[in-house]
Amino acid sequence: MKHLLLDCDAPLMSFGGDLVDAYGVVRDFPAKSMVAGLFANALGWERHDADAHAALQARLTIGSARVGEGRREREFQTAQLGANDRGWTTRGRVEGRAGGADTYKSPHIRYRDMDADARVLIACRLEPADAAPDLDALAAALIRPERPLFLGRKPFVPSRPLLLAVVEADTILDALTLGFERIDLARPAAIRAQWPFGEPTGAVVTHGAQTAELTDERHWPAGVHAGLRRVVHGRLDWPQVTP
Repeated sequence: MKHLLLDCDAPLMSFGGDLVDAYGVVRDFPAKSMVAGLFANALGWERHDADAHAALQARLTIGSARVGEGRREREFQTAQLGANDRGWTTRGRVEGRAGGADTYKSPHIRYRDMDADARVLIACRLEPADAAPDLDALAAALIRPERPLFLGRKPFVPSRPLLLAVVEADTILDALTLGFERIDLARPAAIRAQWPFGEPTGAVVTHGAQTAELTDERHWPAGVHAGLRRVVHGRLDWPQVTP
């Protein structure tokens, strides 16, 4: 099967997780909705193209590996909001503010996490493969995107082209190992990875595999995350290849 490899390398990136109160935590691996949204942005789709987003997300099978761990950082944000402040919404309407006078006496505080100097390899395929857009169309969009691409938050732009390669592989793990051979960095003994639950590992050597359940698929018409996706977390041996 044909797989597309993305090389996510940036000074800062964030794979959004569940927002808990004022804490915007991040995941170690990208959500399925983020990958779908990244392709949609490259294709130039609009937010109201909900059916197209949902169809692309449903066809995606993804896995990823942290080929460069980087370090987790936390940003402190604060803003003083007034009763007369207005803002544009994603629905194209101006939104006002409500509440009593005491509502505006304290600043709005939020903490947001991010990864610095990390590098993450993503492998994905489409099922069915021959529907539109196909992998070739997605690869072409990554080369010449309709809009600037970013990794989680708009300021987090990639430091190199996202498209690493299009490869033939039987599984996501096989595709990831083919991607390892194309990464130009020091090779650790093993790396952390996430791959689809139930997919065979084949000849890829894994360690400490554990199953997890994620709610990382977006219900595009409603604008919320829902559903359940089972994945496996573990470590992969870095293949011994001749440079």
